[in-house]
Amino acid sequence: MRLTLRHETNYDYAEPARGAIQVLRLTPRNHATQFVRRWRVEIDADCRLERDEDAYGNITHIFSIDGPIERMRILVEGEIDTSASAGVVRGSLERFPLTYWTSDTPLTAAGPGLAEFAADLAAQEGGDAFAFLHRLNSTIFETFTFLPGATDAASRAEEVFEQKTGVCQDFAQVFIAAARQMGLPARYVSGYFLRTDTAAQEAGHAWAEAHIAGIGWVGFDPAHGLCADERYIRLATGRDYLEAAPIRGSRLGGHGESLSVQVSIHEGRAISEQ
Repeated sequence: MRLTLRHETNYDYAEPARGAIQVLRLTPRNHATQFVRRWRVEIDADCRLERDEDAYGNITHIFSIDGPIERMRILVEGEIDTSASAGVVRGSLERFPLTYWTSDTPLTAAGPGLAEFAADLAAQEGGDAFAFLHRLNSTIFETFTFLPGATDAASRAEEVFEQKTGVCQDFAQVFIAAARQMGLPARYVSGYFLRTDTAAQEAGHAWAEAHIAGIGWVGFDPAHGLCADERYIRLATGRDYLEAAPIRGSRLGGHGESLSVQVSIHEGRAISEQ
């Protein structure tokens, strides 16, 4: 499947910022079922994008801007060929042993409620890790409510589990916390998802990957109750949202920040090339 993407992030400041620095994880890597045909990242400011990699091998771009900054735009455009693999991720860059991905972070630590939830689901499947992960994925999808604004970037998996509301990043972190609670390696994935109802979206997407012995890493999307297939573009991985966030940074001043995001993803080539 050929996927064409355009992702625009705009910042506007009521009071100009004196400076800003950003780290972008907005460039995907190739692996067995994902081939990047073309990709570009553009900043509408006088700065230099320094390309690098983080500890996990995610491609990063770092830039800093001197103020005053009244507005700033980050634009990502590209085309990727994807193929179906029943959710199995093959050929990805791996720099850490599997045991590393069983370690908790403050955002993904399971409290008493989430730990009991994971144990109950695992008991229903009689120790079958693959069946447990599928049941976990479908249970979160069926019992949690997608509600933008109910959480923020600092919301913890246990808090989200208790309120049963959040967005895709929250559902992914609940999934990760439950999987690790049962000793299974799991990680957070940021990227994009081709929806069938609309090409226009207000944000990127996030899901989880868990490692199953004899199979490998498998992508699970509890926000849709799916395994990641050819409709997904995989950007970056980390132990939680903060380690794989597409955009992270800080600024000096700039009170009254207004943020708008527009994501467009569709099947096929860019219209200008057809």
